[in-house]
Amino acid sequence: MTTNITSQLNDVDIESVGGLIQSVQAEPHRAHTTWAATVEWKGGFRSESRVRDFHPVQSDEPAGLGGTDTAANPVEQLLSAFGNCLAVGYAANASAAGVEITNLRIELDGDLDLHTFLGLADDGHAGFKGINARVHLELDAEPDQVEALHRKVIGTSPVGHTLSRAIPLEVTLV
Repeated sequence: MTTNITSQLNDVDIESVGGLIQSVQAEPHRAHTTWAATVEWKGGFRSESRVRDFHPVQSDEPAGLGGTDTAANPVEQLLSAFGNCLAVGYAANASAAGVEITNLRIELDGDLDLHTFLGLADDGHAGFKGINARVHLELDAEPDQVEALHRKVIGTSPVGHTLSRAIPLEVTLV
C-alpha cells in the first residue's frame, strides 16, 4: 500500500477534504447541510432537473413505458446516484489512506414490479425490490486493506444510507 500522501491523489484534493474535516470537528454545526434540486416537466414523460448552476439533467422513459427514450429514467438515475456516491467514497477513502486507484467500475441493477406504478395493484410496492451493486476495484493494497476500504465506503455512503433506511418523505401540493 502506498503511504506517502501528497496534496493530490486520485484527482482528490486531499488538503481541501482535510480542511473540511477539521472545520466540522471544530464547529460541528457545519456538518448539517441542505441539498436541493428543482425539476421541471417538459411534456410527455420528459423532465429536467437543475442543481446549483449546472446544466440541466434530462429524464425520460423508455419507449416501452410510453416515453420517447431521450434520457435515463428516474429509477436509472437513482441507480446512477448510488453508484456515483460509492465512487466518491472509494476515491475519498483511498486517497485519505494514500492509496492510488488504478481502476474503479461499479455496475448496478435492480428489479421493479410495474403493477403498482401502472395502477394494477393497490397494495403493492412501486419501488425496487432490491439493488445490486458490483464493485470492480483495482488498487495497490493488500486484500484485507481493500476489504476494510470497501466496508468503510458502504458504511458511510449518504445515498446508500438513504436507500437502505426508512426516512421521512413529505410531498406537498402548493
